[in-house]
Amino acid sequence: MSETCYAVMDSPVGRLLLCAEGDVLTCIEFQRGRMGKREDPPGAARRKPLCEAIRQLEEYFRGDLQEFDLDMEAAGTEFQRRTWKALQAIPYGQTISYAELARRVGNPKAVRAVGTANGSNPLPIVIPCHRVIGSNGKLTGYGGGLDIKQQLLKLEGARLV
Repeated sequence: MSETCYAVMDSPVGRLLLCAEGDVLTCIEFQRGRMGKREDPPGAARRKPLCEAIRQLEEYFRGDLQEFDLDMEAAGTEFQRRTWKALQAIPYGQTISYAELARRVGNPKAVRAVGTANGSNPLPIVIPCHRVIGSNGKLTGYGGGLDIKQQLLKLEGARLV
């Protein structure tokens, strides 16, 4: 069984907890409240998958990286994985609606299901679920909070209503 490791990094949208199984990035979590106080375990950031993820996230937040290239695995159902793959095809700085995302995964009537899959994304930012907005162009739900979703879209130069 692969060793699980994690690291905490500071970012413009708050502290992020990064997790890896062996050499594969498996989750990114927004750290708020008491969870935001967690410290890095000794040597965690020196682990290759975490070090590379932190480097690329830092570049993204500086505006120097538009597409992530990481060894990662998002555990989920086949539908969730299909939805997350469709999210990765949304270009930097652009947004689509949940209805469009449902169309892209091959089931135009599955708007609520893609919304649920979007909300279950274990790798936010890297799998850009923040690029999905309401059909009316307004921001809707985001695991990190709407303020963070707005910050990420502003960083990318996305036009919002």
